[in-house]
Amino acid sequence: MTDSNGQKENLEQAAQAAEPVVSKPYIMPDDPEEGANEALVREAAEARDKMLRTLAEMENLRKRTAREVADARTYGIAAFARDVVDIADNLQRALDAVPAEAKASADPGLKALMEGVELTERSMLNALEKNGVKKFNPQGEKFDPNFQQAMYEVPDSTVPPGTVVQVVQAGFTLGERVLRPALVAVSKGGPKPAPTTDTEA
Repeated sequence: MTDSNGQKENLEQAAQAAEPVVSKPYIMPDDPEEGANEALVREAAEARDKMLRTLAEMENLRKRTAREVADARTYGIAAFARDVVDIADNLQRALDAVPAEAKASADPGLKALMEGVELTERSMLNALEKNGVKKFNPQGEKFDPNFQQAMYEVPDSTVPPGTVVQVVQAGFTLGERVLRPALVAVSKGGPKPAPTTDTEA
């Protein structure tokens, strides 16, 4: 019995001499680890950023698609309009081919034919205009390379240089774009005056 008492005393002394045992709090498996809140906040911010970027991309795509559809409606007839414009030019050429004397002294049949061609040309130009195709004649305007194509230059001292003095072929626009530039002759502004030399000096 003394041995068992001695063992008890030894155990008590060892327990007193040993460091106290501090129990750690029990962490449930579902409890977040340290720093998990910051990670979740960061992930939420990244997801929000991705969502906002996706929404912005979708809005840009919607606007771009709407613009492309509007352009297709407006400019989809460009090839057809170019062909019809050539027909309108031929009608004008037919009218221009009749000399002024013949127009003045024309018999009723020729006058009726010319009036019919004029009405057809006007009707065609009106139909083109309803569909956004407009004819322009830059006679007397300053040359604009965006709307006109210079065919040749004409010396003319009565107008400033770069003025359209003759329209060879009228131009056409479709919406805000040039369907066909006007073919024009541009003034040189006449000959430059010869430099004067002071011979008396």
